[in-house]
Amino acid sequence: MDLAFIVTIFLIGFIGSLLSGMLGIGGAIINYPMLLYIPVLLGFAGFNAYEVSGIVAVQVFFATLSGVWVYRKGGYLNKSLIVTMGISILIGSLIGGFGSRLLTEEGINLVYGTLAVMATVMMFVRKEGIDEPHIEPLDYNKIVAAVLTFAVGIGAGIVGAGGAFLLVPIMLVVLKIPTRITIATSLAVTFISSIGATTGKIATGQVPFIPALVMVVASLIASPLGATVGKKINSKYLQRILALLILATTIKIWFDILY
Repeated sequence: MDLAFIVTIFLIGFIGSLLSGMLGIGGAIINYPMLLYIPVLLGFAGFNAYEVSGIVAVQVFFATLSGVWVYRKGGYLNKSLIVTMGISILIGSLIGGFGSRLLTEEGINLVYGTLAVMATVMMFVRKEGIDEPHIEPLDYNKIVAAVLTFAVGIGAGIVGAGGAFLLVPIMLVVLKIPTRITIATSLAVTFISSIGATTGKIATGQVPFIPALVMVVASLIASPLGATVGKKINSKYLQRILALLILATTIKIWFDILY
C-alpha cells in the first residue's frame, strides 16, 4: 500500500466525516460510493463491496463517537430517543452485520441503493417542522420509532452504515422531531448502530484493517470539526445539503446497478 493510496483513503474519510459531523449522519452514505469508485478511477486496486462495507462500519463508529462528544453539552441529545431507537437499531444492525456475509457483492450494493432511494424520497417530503432547541419531553410514537429503527438497523448493518441517512428523515418527517435535536440525537443512535455493524463485519472477516485505520484517523480529526460547524449553520440549509447529497448518491449507485 503506497503513500498516494493512503492519502486518497484519508481524504475520502476526512470529507465523509466532516459532512457526518455537520449533518448528523455517520458518513456511510457518502463514503460507501467514494471508497467503491474513487480508488479505481485513480488507478489503484479497488475494494470489493465486502471490504467497503467493513471499512465504512469502522469509520462510522469513530465518526459518530467523536461527533456525539461535541454535542454532549449542547442540550440537543434526547435520552428518550436514544434509548428507544438505540436498542432497536443495535439488534437490527447485529442481524444485518452478521447476515451480510450471506449476500453477494451485487446484493450488498442493491441493499445500499434501496436504502438510498428511501432516504431520498423521505428527505424531499415537505415538512412543516419545528426548530426549537429544547423540547422536553418530546411527543412521539415510541412503537413506530422502534419498529422503523429496527428495520433501518438490518439494512444499515448489511452495508456497514450506521443508518443515519435514513434515521434523519424518519426523525424529521415521521416522528416530527426538531431539526437540531434530530442532528445531535441521530449521531448517538447511529453510534449505537455502528457497534452492531462493526462487530458483525469484524467477526466475519470483512474489515481490511490498514485502510480502516486510516479512515478512523481522518474521522477523529474531521467529525468534531463538522459538528462544530454544524452548530453555526441554519438548520434549513443543513437539511437541503443532506437531501442533495443523498439524491446524488442514489442516482450514481442505481446507474451502476442497472448499467
